[in-house]
Amino acid sequence: MDHKRELTSVDLAALAGELGDYEGAKLDKAYLYEDDDLVRLKLRDFDRGRVEFVIELGDVKRAHVAAPEHVPDAPGRPPDFAMMLRNRLSGADLVRVEQFEFDRILELEFDRDDGSTTIVAELFGDGNVAVLDEHGDVIDCLETVRLKSRTVAPGSRYEFPSARFNPLTVDYEGFVARVRESDSDLVRTLATQLNFGGLYGEELCSRAGIDYNVPVEEVTDEQLEHLYDIVAEMATRLREGDLDPRVYYETVEEGDGDDPERRRVDATPIPLVEYEHLYSESFEEFNAALDDYFYNVQREDEVEGGEPQRPDFEAEIEKYERIIEQQQGAIEDFEADAEAEREKAESLYANYDLVDDVLSTVRTAREDDVAWDDIEAKFAEGAERGIPAAEAVEGVDGSEGTVTMTVAGTTVTLDASMGVEKNADRLYTEAKRIEEKKEGAQAAIEDTREDLAEAKERRAAWEADDGDESATDDEEDDESEPTDWLNEPSVPVRSTEKWYEQFRWFHTSDGYLVIGGRDADDNEELVQKYIERGDKFFHAQAHGGPVTVLKATGPSEPAKEVDFPQSSLDQAAQFAVSYSSVWKDGRFAGDVYMVDPDQVSKTPESGEYLEKGGFAVRGDRTYFEDTAVGVAVGITCEDETRVVGGPPAAIRPQAATSVEVEPGQFAQNDIAKRLYREFRERFADESFVRKVASPDRIQEFLPPGGSRMVEE
Repeated sequence: MDHKRELTSVDLAALAGELGDYEGAKLDKAYLYEDDDLVRLKLRDFDRGRVEFVIELGDVKRAHVAAPEHVPDAPGRPPDFAMMLRNRLSGADLVRVEQFEFDRILELEFDRDDGSTTIVAELFGDGNVAVLDEHGDVIDCLETVRLKSRTVAPGSRYEFPSARFNPLTVDYEGFVARVRESDSDLVRTLATQLNFGGLYGEELCSRAGIDYNVPVEEVTDEQLEHLYDIVAEMATRLREGDLDPRVYYETVEEGDGDDPERRRVDATPIPLVEYEHLYSESFEEFNAALDDYFYNVQREDEVEGGEPQRPDFEAEIEKYERIIEQQQGAIEDFEADAEAEREKAESLYANYDLVDDVLSTVRTAREDDVAWDDIEAKFAEGAERGIPAAEAVEGVDGSEGTVTMTVAGTTVTLDASMGVEKNADRLYTEAKRIEEKKEGAQAAIEDTREDLAEAKERRAAWEADDGDESATDDEEDDESEPTDWLNEPSVPVRSTEKWYEQFRWFHTSDGYLVIGGRDADDNEELVQKYIERGDKFFHAQAHGGPVTVLKATGPSEPAKEVDFPQSSLDQAAQFAVSYSSVWKDGRFAGDVYMVDPDQVSKTPESGEYLEKGGFAVRGDRTYFEDTAVGVAVGITCEDETRVVGGPPAAIRPQAATSVEVEPGQFAQNDIAKRLYREFRERFADESFVRKVASPDRIQEFLPPGGSRMVEE
């Protein structure tokens, strides 16, 4: 019997009601873990104390309260998504927990004095978490979705999937009508048409005493009435919280005596007739049952029979192929829709006089206060008389101020307050907007194709490893040869926290540390605390750049003058220009100046004002003119394992492998994911890349604005 991997719609209905008891809890912190598949919300409840709520979106899709000892340790530096959640929700009260319709979607609304924020957890398909403002607009989301049916993207209005039929709220007539519409058997009808899923479809049949496979047309009215009563009873229990949660086990081995070996297979909010033959444990809360189940199943799955379990590559590949098919369909639809809008615009110009005649007639009539109904009647009368302009009018809509015409076989709705040109421009603009949506879908399909290729490569690697299990490696290590880290099957993770990691940083090819600000707060701190005698101060000759400091000594060492090599000075200058607005503007070079620490001050000239992060520079400056931008991101394996980033000349010698980027079209988040996939392809030990070089860690080393990989 397979493990349960995802929550059902019935589970979510029970869970939403139970989570209502946690309303009033305050959010303390939010965390996002490796690979962006686990979100953890740490709350404080007056009665319960610490409350941990987890949302997992990988191979397992779940959302529930977890015991503190069952949540992973806090990750290192929080990624941008987690920081956004903390900034918006720290101290906010949980005020609403709700299931959307009967779908596998959970909404958690938080209120604070400065506004409300809703977290939407989508526990279907690939899974997603979207964060919405009080207007329902997406602030951020883990995955951008651009399909014909819906869009989920930062800055857009959040679109729920089409509402599913809700069998828990339908009346008897609606229930019967839905069942009778089906041409399948009863259990499939309950599972798909009424959205109960396979398990609860079978459960309802068992409770009603009806054969699973009976065709719907053979089900009697009395049986349907009995079945509806059972559904209504289940709905009442879920709505009122009358639960009896269970974790079910199947017996693996009978064992000796009364201690058989068992494995967990499901957790349900109520006891199931379908599971009467299984051993079960009762829980006070469904949250606790889910926590026990998923925590222990995860541990059981790690090793089964002493051997790692083979991932379900086929299901993953099938999923990506299905997504690509959907995305390709969306692209084709966008192309057709854009072409249709352009054809409408062109038909207006091709029949300019006819269209202008209709629009002028409507505008003149409205200026004379003629009612819309009378205008429509006039056009109808004119059509009967054979007037071409009137015959082209299909109708008018006074509530919208529009007139719909058929021009050269093309039907188009026009704004009656505008002329022909403006209506055509509006249609061309709409075509352009649709084209932009198509471009977004094309970028998304390329990402999915990369994911598909990666899944196929992982399957091939797994199968190759499996075929080589009996092979032995009798070759002696050659200590004189450097370690080929990219082909090592297992790379040990070794790293320690450094004081400068709160800033942007890199070490020059000569070994000197360079640190730079990420924002105005960092710039302020660098100028006030971290510039010492002997250091060099760099800044791009452009607004919006980091304070950059080439360090002569560490913070615990006495300050001293250093004769920096020219290579270190050049690399510090390149760092300063690369992380400035020069890159964000899409330019490939800019000027940089260098001064000594005593030339930099937080005291403005008389009558002037320094904004936060600003500074005054006095005296002569050394300029690095027309300095080329350049950033490489790499992974080091000796002596520590970590992501590094900065000028290519500094990064390449330090890293086991690196990728150079330049100003381009991909946003920080998107290029970070592309680099992550590139690194995973380069390392034989993919788990090592996941541990040390997640997309969020890579993003920390990327310049602001768009980037693209430099082809080697």
